[in-house]
Amino acid sequence: MLITKTPFRISFCGGGSDIAAYYHQHEGCVLSTTINKYLYLSIHPYFDPEYTLLKYSRNELVSDLREIDHSIFRCILNEYAIKGVEIVSTADVPGGTGLGSSSTFTVGLLNTLNCYNGKFVSKEYLASEACKIEINKLGAPIGKQDQYAAAFGGLNFIRFHKDDSVSVEPIIMKSDTYRKLEKNLIMFYTGKKHDASKILAGQNQNMLQNSKVKNLQKMTALAYEMKMALEANDLSTFGEILNAGWQLKRTLANGITNIEIDKIYETALLNGALGGKLLGAGGGGFFLFYCEEDKQLQLKTSLGLREFEFRFERDGTSVIYIGDKYWR
Repeated sequence: MLITKTPFRISFCGGGSDIAAYYHQHEGCVLSTTINKYLYLSIHPYFDPEYTLLKYSRNELVSDLREIDHSIFRCILNEYAIKGVEIVSTADVPGGTGLGSSSTFTVGLLNTLNCYNGKFVSKEYLASEACKIEINKLGAPIGKQDQYAAAFGGLNFIRFHKDDSVSVEPIIMKSDTYRKLEKNLIMFYTGKKHDASKILAGQNQNMLQNSKVKNLQKMTALAYEMKMALEANDLSTFGEILNAGWQLKRTLANGITNIEIDKIYETALLNGALGGKLLGAGGGGFFLFYCEEDKQLQLKTSLGLREFEFRFERDGTSVIYIGDKYWR
């Protein structure tokens, strides 16, 4: 048996600029970090080599890889021609909550299958290949930030260039600032999942509108400002930029926010938060806020939402167990 783990991510600023419709015209960038919540994948030969068993939110037992319902499993297993195995997927958080679950799964599966084949591949390869599968082959209306975050891990400034290349630059700051940032970020679950594809499809379409493009340009400028604030160990400015970024993001497409979400955000600002955002495409999932530790109890009490504790993660996708005879 072989087991891998791949981290989920939280994006602070610049989300949306990783979509090709934008970065082909204007360079995109995001600032994000991976967290200590993971997707785990295990693989080993199945008892009956004529069949392939997949276990995720449902079970699939097939004799022909083309019969697989799960689009990512079907695409990658057919491409790698791996069958006669049992693959089990478990995760610390469900999909549709804004933590990049789909791309985390894709990166994790690619890492798992390459290791199962006895091949070492780079993080860059895993990220770029995951993008090709999700965006080019499966036609998902998504960007590139989640794949690179999951593959590389850590707190990074990621740039998306017009020629489709991607640069990943770690954020350098004092260790005390890093720990304080981690402690001052607090996340809550709204209790609602979202349809990221629907929201992002609308956002892609809106790239034809000059006003939406200008707002996204402002968001990428804020991402650069946030990078400089962190490198200058200025966390108060970080919180203010988080707020400014959310005010711009909510204008990019229908479904990103609603009356209920706006009420949560307003309540948070009145009770200690300097800034925040709904993670992922919007519409539900997790709310992230920047709030000093001495005001976090007041914030928790005022919102009455389930807190979701986390810490930063640095490693990206990795192998955590190798059995005696895992290879093909």
